Amino acid sequence: MNKKKAAQIVQKLASEYPDARPALEFENNFQLLIAVMLSAQCTDERVNKVTRVLFKEYDTPDKFLTLTADELGKKIFSCGLYRSKAEHILSTCKDLVEKYGGEVPCTIEELRTLAGVGRKTANVVYSVGCGGDAIAVDTHVFRVSNRIGLAKAKNVLATEKQLMEIIEKPLWSASHHYLIFHGRRVCKAQRPACETCVLRDLCEYIDKK
Repeated sequence: MNKKKAAQIVQKLASEYPDARPALEFENNFQLLIAVMLSAQCTDERVNKVTRVLFKEYDTPDKFLTLTADELGKKIFSCGLYRSKAEHILSTCKDLVEKYGGEVPCTIEELRTLAGVGRKTANVVYSVGCGGDAIAVDTHVFRVSNRIGLAKAKNVLATEKQLMEIIEKPLWSASHHYLIFHGRRVCKAQRPACETCVLRDLCEYIDKK
């Protein structure tokens, strides 16, 4: 696919989803960071239910560090993978306190130094919380971008790199949300609604059906 066609796809998605935005609820970058960490293999709706309670009492790294991993695990149990998530969150909070004065850093490089923070999490915080240009590749972005032809990759890292090459940098962050919305509402994993899709004249998947 060429950049002209990619731009047309992004433009159509922008018109279709003018309300595209993060589904996670947060009031600051620290809450965003914790919410994204909890969202791994978990729905945003479930994460929001947990954080609405969790953030009322624990809204800073210092307050999280008053908890043991077992105690935090019980509070985030319903998000799944609660043991590893609790350990990662507490390690991240420790790093934030010791290295960054309790504040969330705003460069991808610094975010990636935090224990338990991977590439996708760093990209989300950087783009959503810090206003930077980044594409975070989750399951929706990976599926949709490779299905419609924006990328042709076998893993998330290659997908991210290809999307960064074909989409103009100022549109990276917005495109991330457009692709998520499209994946949730139309281009679903099972039985995508191709007949009503705004991209049906541009999509390579339809051409192969």
